[in-house]
Amino acid sequence: MPWPLPDENWLAGTSEQPVPDSGDLRLEALVAQRVSIDCATRRQQISVRVQNGVVILSGLVSGTDVRQVAADLAWDVPGVVDVCNMLRLTGQRRQRR
Repeated sequence: MPWPLPDENWLAGTSEQPVPDSGDLRLEALVAQRVSIDCATRRQQISVRVQNGVVILSGLVSGTDVRQVAADLAWDVPGVVDVCNMLRLTGQRRQRR
């Protein structure tokens, strides 16, 4: 059996690959749109993902107030079940263990 090339997708055509829900894609687009047009969040590095109605915010923001505004914007979208706010503050360092 030959080895696959690095860009070959072994999971293509199998049922193991998760298929995004169209409702999740719609929510993701709506939340991302709100975050990108709000004056407090539009210049921040915010990524939006949605899984089973749960909005996952990640990236870097300039302050705790901006972090809260991003979460509030996500909660205001109809259909959002929960918000997981993983936004970090710029300059915040990770704790070493």
